[in-house]
Amino acid sequence: MLRTALRPRFLGLLGLVVVVGIAFAFLGRWQLGVAESRSYREAVEAARAQEPTALTSVLEPHAPFRGDLSSRPVTAQGSYAPEGQLLVPDRRLDGVAGSWVLTPFVVEGSGATLPVVRGFVTDPADAGAPASGSLTIAGGLAPGESPSSVPVAAGEIGSVDLSLLVNTWPGELYNAFVFLESETPQAADQPTRVPTPLPDTSIQWRNAAYAVQWWVFALFALWVWFRMVREETRREERLEAPGDTGSRDDA
Repeated sequence: MLRTALRPRFLGLLGLVVVVGIAFAFLGRWQLGVAESRSYREAVEAARAQEPTALTSVLEPHAPFRGDLSSRPVTAQGSYAPEGQLLVPDRRLDGVAGSWVLTPFVVEGSGATLPVVRGFVTDPADAGAPASGSLTIAGGLAPGESPSSVPVAAGEIGSVDLSLLVNTWPGELYNAFVFLESETPQAADQPTRVPTPLPDTSIQWRNAAYAVQWWVFALFALWVWFRMVREETRREERLEAPGDTGSRDDA
């Protein structure tokens, strides 16, 4: 079979198959890129298109966090409880290491506490105190984070673990937290805002399927070449077989 494959005719076909396979591979990667970028763009547009909604109209204290609330812009009226402020260490923003500033916000009407990520600091001393008095805040909702086993210092918490916060802060707790985007009125010195994470940006499966099809075509072209070489080898072996020669001589 190797002897057949090394013949100029089949080597030429192999070269063509390789060129076609490379082209198909690039086309598949392009389609996958289209799927990823389109999904990302649609997720961004969907998140930005939502109008801010009053927190109390979409979520109640202790109520389960629905998936459609992820990254949802909300507003809330109330006041911060600065004595409960914590730092969430080992966070990064634009490639810089630091901590989130997590402050309890008591929502008017429900009286329940909403954890608010007021911002990001590289030095804990820069966290500062939140604005005092009655405020209106706006930001993006997020579900609670998984517990962290990393040891932390006093005044810190390993993650925005709501099961831990409910036993740390008094009163009822919302089963969510907010990435603060704005507050009215605003304190003079504020930590750097942390952008609300985008919702799920899973790839578009239709375009991903197109990508897989191109790669399958590339493999199919190689398989066709292999099949041609194998069939040619078998044909020659049958012609050269002693039984076939004897049959021709008897005739």
